[in-house]
Amino acid sequence: MNSAYPATMTVPLSSAQAAMLDALASQLDAKSVVTDRDMIAPWETDWRRRYHGHAPVLLAPASTAEVATIVAAAAAHRVALVPQGGNSSMVGGATPPADGSALLLSLRRLNRIRSVDADAGLAVVEAGVILADLHTAALAVDRRFPLTLGARGNATIGGLVSTNAGGTQVLRFGSMRALVAGVEAVLADGSIHDGLAALKKDNRGWNLDQLLVGAEGTLAIVTAAALRLVPAARTRSVAWAGTDSPAKALRLLRRCQAASDGIESFEILPRESLAAVLAYLPGARAPLASEHAWHLLIESTDPRGDAVLETLLADAIDAELIGDATLAASATQIDAFWQLRDSISDAERATGPASQHDIAVPVDAMPAFMIDAAAACDARFPGTHASGFGHLGDGNIHFHVRAAAGTDPARWYAENVPVVTRFVDDLVTAAGGTIAAEHGIGQMKLDELERLASPARLTALRAVKAAMDPLGILNPGKLVALASARPGP
Repeated sequence: MNSAYPATMTVPLSSAQAAMLDALASQLDAKSVVTDRDMIAPWETDWRRRYHGHAPVLLAPASTAEVATIVAAAAAHRVALVPQGGNSSMVGGATPPADGSALLLSLRRLNRIRSVDADAGLAVVEAGVILADLHTAALAVDRRFPLTLGARGNATIGGLVSTNAGGTQVLRFGSMRALVAGVEAVLADGSIHDGLAALKKDNRGWNLDQLLVGAEGTLAIVTAAALRLVPAARTRSVAWAGTDSPAKALRLLRRCQAASDGIESFEILPRESLAAVLAYLPGARAPLASEHAWHLLIESTDPRGDAVLETLLADAIDAELIGDATLAASATQIDAFWQLRDSISDAERATGPASQHDIAVPVDAMPAFMIDAAAACDARFPGTHASGFGHLGDGNIHFHVRAAAGTDPARWYAENVPVVTRFVDDLVTAAGGTIAAEHGIGQMKLDELERLASPARLTALRAVKAAMDPLGILNPGKLVALASARPGP
């Protein structure tokens, strides 16, 4: 973990950075070059407050052309850039290094929704557009963008593309990769790739658009994307159910999928995660009066309405797959159910330090993994407590190992988390899973990727990085490192 810099501390510009800014002085307006420490400081720490960096300057271009100008100057002077959108990364993926060797490149001023075509089912939006604003724009033409997550109020499209974001609707629509029809991006030499045409067929070699999805800003700077829209939902049916095991929850999911093509979300969370949210959110109420070891949040947009879920849940109670269930009776209650789910990360962060893991295993293996991995961690690390919640339909578990009460956070993260992480990641690997399901690698998981990834994967990642960013100036220290590439002094 990077050492923290006080917000008031100033690290002087390097000679290369100063020369780059001099070269840009006549090409950018005053809003595009931010030197005020009070304005920069909030963007130097990650969302989880685990990684703290320092950037002597924050660059805030207002157009793709300005991004290209900045990147070309950075390449000419060998200055590293850390692209950033809403700064909602869970893995330190948008935090600058602590030594001030990189400048922050904010894409937040690229915030135009260029077009929303209801007939084509496409929206072309810039990197700085907030996800919630895209949702609103799509609904205005009776369409929707079918990806949502708890951070939709500040997560930006560029960041979502660059991390191949997932969320709660992957079950039906897939991750961001499946929703990206084309990308506009600035490459490491300052040239612009324009892939926004959303061609159905294009066999001119590698699919550069898809290569940039999930690249975490290490290969190019995404400036805009063409995104697929779907028709607005005519109905929303949302249910909360209680069960006594993840295995029974998976059996219910299979029943739901067999009965309806409209099942969009199927979330599972343990009793303790719900309890943490109820303690954290003022006025929050448990959806069910009875106690259950596990809770399920299910959403359907089946045009047949509530009757589908109502029948499925009644049958599930008869089959003893669930003990109780309730259907949301209004849009307000739907929002209340989802607020409980979306608040888990905030609520668990408030309970104290934890070793957090965004992992995925094969869907059929997820129920047993949630139980067995938690038991294994509790046994291996006495005093801690492990549990997971997540997206049952795609095998994605947010698996947390919480420190014992009274543990010093700084010591926990420095001494215990690396050991816990290795243990959990070995369990995931043994189960045929991945240590990075939807949050990416960033800097948090860089060492573990190097340790656990196959030689073939690492060779390919390094080769692509070396070819597309030979100077190593784009988001250094994230996803994949090149020992031979170093930005200038």
